Amino acid sequence: MSDVTAVQSLVKKHIALKNEIAKVIIGQDAVVDQILLSIYTGGHSLLIGVPGLAKTLMVNTIAKTLGLDFKRIQFTPDLMPSDILGSEVLDQNRNFKFIKGPVFANIILADEINRTPPKTQAALLEAMQERSVTIAGQRHQLDLPYFVLATQNPIEQEGTYPLPEAQLDRFMFAIELKYPTKEEEIRVVKNTTSDNTTNVSALFNAEEITQVQRLIRRIPVPDNVIEYAVNLASATRPKEQGASDFVKQYLDWGAGPRASQNLILAAKAHAAISGKFSPDIEDVKAVAHGILRHRVIKNYKAEAEGISEDSIINKLL
Repeated sequence: MSDVTAVQSLVKKHIALKNEIAKVIIGQDAVVDQILLSIYTGGHSLLIGVPGLAKTLMVNTIAKTLGLDFKRIQFTPDLMPSDILGSEVLDQNRNFKFIKGPVFANIILADEINRTPPKTQAALLEAMQERSVTIAGQRHQLDLPYFVLATQNPIEQEGTYPLPEAQLDRFMFAIELKYPTKEEEIRVVKNTTSDNTTNVSALFNAEEITQVQRLIRRIPVPDNVIEYAVNLASATRPKEQGASDFVKQYLDWGAGPRASQNLILAAKAHAAISGKFSPDIEDVKAVAHGILRHRVIKNYKAEAEGISEDSIINKLL
């Protein structure tokens, strides 16, 4: 099958997938799109929203429609790295045997990741970056495709450990979940307070998702689009030569090179699901907020004046 046919087939599959997910998840269209873009490109996503916005249900539904193995880890202050990765135990013959932890699945929902201390947060780092974990000097490969979808609650800062910048940078997208509209909330209440159960079908399997990821990487990108993405990422860095006064005034740190890479990968996937065979600058703009939001670090002046990351990105765009 040629790449052109593969892209056309992906557009159809993507629409069918969205319709299947919409049987369970009402609204949140942009959120579902960004999660799927990160899956098509092999990236991880961080979902930021208040409790009760169906973050867990959304990830569970997406895992089912993609035909992938799914595990949920509830992060708590007393969670240890071995609770995630697994540990070695002595069997009856007094040999050490490795018991796999919940990190061994295709999709991991790291629920309330900022509720656990840095030592446990870091246990996920190797899995996210290397797609493997090391226990007692032994390296264990994880099954591909592999995604971490983490959630964090913004309001309740009591008992939370903010994710360090290095770990935030591992997430391709930071996705903000907002409250549903009144009409959507009415539909949610109707659906969830009756005895109707909705089942979703798997439209993909692990092998097909891996093929989609390879297809996205093969999509060609014009030089001017790459240049635009690199310029956009470097425009967020207050210490760069030629940084704007606005950025110097409100930002402590900007986005690193991983942001430029992710902007291009996400723009390729965005172009593909829109039926285009090569991304343009509009595709980069469409994914910019989700990719830069968690990579621009505001200073105290921005905090004091109530300037949000999104408004800074808008200004740069």
